Amino acid sequence: MKKDYAHYLSETASQLQPSGIRKFFDLAAGMKGVISLGVGEPDFITPWNIREATLLSIEQGFTSYTANPGLLELRQEITSYLGKRFAVDYDPTNQIIVTIGASQAMDIAFRAILNQGDEVLIVEPSFVSYAPLVSIAGGKPIAISTSPENGFKVTPEQIKKAITEKTKAILLCSPNNPTGTTLNKQELIEIARIIEEHDLLVISDEIYAELSYDETFTSFATIEGMYDRTILINGFSKGFAMTGWRLGFLAAPAELVQVMLKIHQYTIMCAPHMLQHGAIEALRNTYDEVEHMQKSYLRRRNYMVQKLNQIGLDCHTPGGAFYVFPSIKATGLSSEQFAEELLLQEKVAVVPGNVFGESGEGYIRCSYATSMEQLQEALKRIQRFIEAKGIYVEDTNKRWRRIL
Repeated sequence: MKKDYAHYLSETASQLQPSGIRKFFDLAAGMKGVISLGVGEPDFITPWNIREATLLSIEQGFTSYTANPGLLELRQEITSYLGKRFAVDYDPTNQIIVTIGASQAMDIAFRAILNQGDEVLIVEPSFVSYAPLVSIAGGKPIAISTSPENGFKVTPEQIKKAITEKTKAILLCSPNNPTGTTLNKQELIEIARIIEEHDLLVISDEIYAELSYDETFTSFATIEGMYDRTILINGFSKGFAMTGWRLGFLAAPAELVQVMLKIHQYTIMCAPHMLQHGAIEALRNTYDEVEHMQKSYLRRRNYMVQKLNQIGLDCHTPGGAFYVFPSIKATGLSSEQFAEELLLQEKVAVVPGNVFGESGEGYIRCSYATSMEQLQEALKRIQRFIEAKGIYVEDTNKRWRRIL
């Protein structure tokens, strides 16, 4: 007789939904000839100098534990990096923790600040892990929906309306995953006024900071009055093409870091020693490579936005990251229907927008972190898919007609 484990399991963990991104990635992995625009991972290999430094560290025997918050040398490089690139200053001895990716940084941030029932405002569409991590920490995620009419940007009025007596913090991701939307300095200043007025903390996910295209990236911690309220989260995965290395970091006021470090000590101990040497090299000597990758993504972004609009899938121009978030509402299909049928019929993997929250329904996320040749072929297949459905653009005003 099969044992029933239901009464052993945490109700919170049991009610979590599996990642919608991984669902389509796993399905596509079992098919031949698929072009994947699904997972947000650079198509560039980690630059050689980073790999070489890591290999050398192994040869030299750097295989032990490090200090819990990470190698002091790496924390010093992180503070130098944040200062030079984004004009924000932190003390490497007590304000930085090197984590297992930005995801672990997010996890320990929520667990450090949330009591049961505390609310965290999350701007949607949003990355799939945010709300579950809040729930795991005992908090309650509160969605604030955005729309393409405003470029998927949250307004101070929306934030103010969502705040209750239980609101503890707001999570901001700029550039955003999945929309690519980037908040400029003036927009952040206006949001900061609401944050200060209601005495909130800010978790600022800045993992795509190196992938800002149209204007200079502004770290939320640099906004007046926000340094002491901000938990800054960043890492090496996106900008340095180091996804599989699982290295991130957080920076925050020392009083907050002290509590987060205790959680980090008991759950992780420290990030892998040899990989931290690779990260040191990344921060010291890889900016030419980072700039090259960023320019390549910019060319691909421009191509994707132009082509998607040409074939009738309305798409705003993202200011950063490596995603486009076109509307598929005019097709009459749901986000899941569109993604599933496109994968099965044309072997192009995209992510249905509804996995990023209710406001993502009617959209799909396409990553352009793949070669231009692959993107060109993918767009041909998407157009063919639309035409095969009897859906086409009637004129230059993009009036759609579905042939029944």
